[in-house]
Parts: sequence; C-alpha cells; structure tokens
Amino acid sequence: MERNLIFESNYDLQAIFGKYDKNLILIEKELNVKISRQNEGLKIIGDEKQVEKSCQFFEYLFGIVKSGVSIKTRDIAYALRMVKGDGAVDFKKLAKGQIDVSVKGQLVMPKTKGQFEYVEAIKQNDIVFGIGPAGTGKTYLAMAMAVNAFKKGLVRRIVLTRPAIEAGESLGFLPGDMVEKVSPYLRPLYDALYDMMEGDKVEELTEQGIIEVAPLAFMRGRTLNDAFVILDEAQNTTPYQMKMFLTRLGFDSKTVITGDPTQSDLPKGIPNGLSDAQKVLKSIEGIKFVPLTAEDVVRHELVQKIIEAYEHDHSRA
Repeated sequence: MERNLIFESNYDLQAIFGKYDKNLILIEKELNVKISRQNEGLKIIGDEKQVEKSCQFFEYLFGIVKSGVSIKTRDIAYALRMVKGDGAVDFKKLAKGQIDVSVKGQLVMPKTKGQFEYVEAIKQNDIVFGIGPAGTGKTYLAMAMAVNAFKKGLVRRIVLTRPAIEAGESLGFLPGDMVEKVSPYLRPLYDALYDMMEGDKVEELTEQGIIEVAPLAFMRGRTLNDAFVILDEAQNTTPYQMKMFLTRLGFDSKTVITGDPTQSDLPKGIPNGLSDAQKVLKSIEGIKFVPLTAEDVVRHELVQKIIEAYEHDHSRA
C-alpha cells in the first residue's frame, strides 16, 4: 500500500525528521515501512495496517510541533514504544495525554505507556498512588497535573508535601528554624514547580497561600478543600502518617501519592505507609494504584539499566 501525506510547513516537517533524517530512519525501522520525502510531504509504502499507523503517527507528531513543542529523537522513541505491540496506546488518546503547563506554553507529555496510564488515572480518580522507581516521572507528572488543574480553575490551591526523613539525616542537627530545616527535603517539589510556572508567579502564589509546600507533619488536623494535594516520597511515611494524610481529603479535591516501597529510609522494622496502603485500600473504588517500572524510566538510559540490575539482584536474594 502507498499513501502520500501533505504538510503545511516544510519547517515543521524538518523538525520532525531531525538532523540527517535520523528520526525518519527510526520511524521507518520501528513501524516497518518505507518513507521518502516529497515536495510538500511524505510518501509511505508498506503493509496497509502499518502505513495507516504511520500516517496517524506523523499527524500526531505534526500536531505536537504546531503546538510549539520541540521534538527530540528520544521523544519519538518513547512514543513509538507506546503505540507498538499488545495493549498499544491509540494516537487520539495519546494526544489527549498532553498537559499544558510549561512557562513557554509548551506541553508536558507522558512518554511511556505507564506514564500515560498514570496521567489518565489522575484525571479520573480523586486519590491516585504512583508507585515505582526513580526517573519514572511520578512527581513531575503529578505536579504538571496540579498546575494544569489550577490554571483551569478546577482547584483553588496546590498543596505539596513530603515526610522530612532521609537516610542518615537528623533534623535536629540541621541549622535554622523548622521551615529552614525541612527546605532541603522539599527542594525536588520546588524544582518541578519552577519548571512549570514563572518564578515570580510561584513566589506570589506562595505568599498568598495558594501554593503551599510543607512537611507532612504540618498536615495534621486540617481538611483540604478545593485543593490538588501531592504527597511525595510516601515510602518514608508510617501507616499512621499515611492514614492521617489520606483523611485530610476535602470536597472538590484531588490527591496524588508518589513513592518507591523499595527505597524506604524508615528505621529497620518499621513498616512504611505506602506498602501498607496498597494492602488496606486496594479494593476501594475511587482509589487507583498505578505501578511504574524500569520500562517507564525517562532519565539517562543507564538509570533504567541500573534499576533492572538491582531488581534482578534482589530477586535472587
């Protein structure tokens, strides 16, 4: 089968192809088609099903470029992984997974099937647990959804929290008052937030109490209405702290809990609240647990290999 695709802009087409057509070569290989340049677009030759999938894929990529997002080869590789094989994500759904949050008006996009399912779960449920190793986008995507919900007027404030516990650290030995002591633990939340909003806007909203970044201990006794609440590093909570936090949920609010049960820094013998919640709450409607794995890591490719190596080693222990 042969299909011709016409595009409005050769500049946009070149942005998709990449330097020396390396993106084009990757798409050809992964979708098993032959692609050649035409004056105003592309000619795609191959099996009917694969040609149709390739056309949809290029239309999806073109839509991203038109929105102002710069496409890198790794972005195309991640997208191809999502639309190949069993249980592939369809392109229309993939396009709906984009989150309009960045400072320059660009989009944050889930880059793996697990990340896509995580974003969809946050849209559809009031409480979502994102569980998986470092680099899977648990916190970053949750933050993007929080900022997006605030910009759309779906919530009136954003509350970000995490337990102030780290391996080998003691708050009592750190300088300053309580806020200064916990600031280093909250830094990853601030980093993601500043990626998605102008710095002066973050400071203004923080001063107004619309954005709150605080240690978990500050959540006790509160009810959080009209809020998007994120609990990060939840593997460092105790079951009591997790129960306390989850019962803060108020009306018209959404809560996302992220963590990796294999990386708890709690003293030996103390159960962590994240693993406990998985057992206690797994059958409750409206609460969704989304597992993320090494396949969902979007950092340097060595991070994925490191995670897989440790998982393999621990499975033998």
